[in-house]
Amino acid sequence: MCYHARMRFRPPALRSMPAYQRQVCLFLLPYALGTLVLTVLPALATLVIAFTRYQAVSPPTWVGLENWQRALRSPYIRTVLHNSFFFLALAVPLRLLGALLLALLLQRRGRLFGLYRAAIYLPTVIPEAAYALIWMWILNPLYGPLNLVLRGLGLPAPAWLAEPWSARLSIVIISLFQIGEGFVVLLTGLQNIPRSYYEAAAVDGASRWQVFFHITLPLLAPWLLLLVLRDLIVSLQNTFAPSFIMTYGGPGFATTFLPLLVYELAFDVVDLGLASATLVLACALIGLTALGIWNILSGLRRQE
Repeated sequence: MCYHARMRFRPPALRSMPAYQRQVCLFLLPYALGTLVLTVLPALATLVIAFTRYQAVSPPTWVGLENWQRALRSPYIRTVLHNSFFFLALAVPLRLLGALLLALLLQRRGRLFGLYRAAIYLPTVIPEAAYALIWMWILNPLYGPLNLVLRGLGLPAPAWLAEPWSARLSIVIISLFQIGEGFVVLLTGLQNIPRSYYEAAAVDGASRWQVFFHITLPLLAPWLLLLVLRDLIVSLQNTFAPSFIMTYGGPGFATTFLPLLVYELAFDVVDLGLASATLVLACALIGLTALGIWNILSGLRRQE
């Protein structure tokens, strides 16, 4: 009787599911609720605030497209967009290439290789503030170890964080050591390629480059595309801590990227409407960039 009573009060969708699927849904429920409360609702609120004038001390006022027009006319925001796309154009390909090369070198099994893999993944789990402070010491132009090594080799030692071009390049260099997640993904992709393909290629007398370009690279293409789309978003988000702690956007706004710009507009200027519009505009531009990359790669695969 109790069993039938419980079944009566269950939703029809749950009643028709096997027991295992119901358990999976129950385990996923906290994650779904967290995503709704912490991601979906704030995103919708940001989209609404982008159409208002809101300084946090008074109720928001609907202004339509005014914030978007201010964002597109602002030379400062255009400079920040240029900095952000410069960073993405350098950091994303280099991070992807580094993760791929390391995965190819360390795909063999062994205790020593496991130690190397752990060393590659370690910078990814260091807290962002601590990671930025470590690099602030490394890049110090007077007593930083990087410049000491360069001077010892007789090479020029730049004032890394004091000049615009080197400061912007420093943020790119910092991001190149946090490739542990991409490295693990590509290592998994390499280990999922059947060994029989390589054995057949060896029998046919294929060289290493032929094996790489005709077997490894095509079979890794979905994994590489996943990492490109992920890095377009994650890499730019990860610029906030280095630019905030190490340079605060300087010198001369050279290291002011979109996350820091949104923070300044929201909490320094207290213009939440313009900050929200800038954030939505940035997300739209990154989404269009990702869609363009997807269409280009899809077209290349269709031509093959």
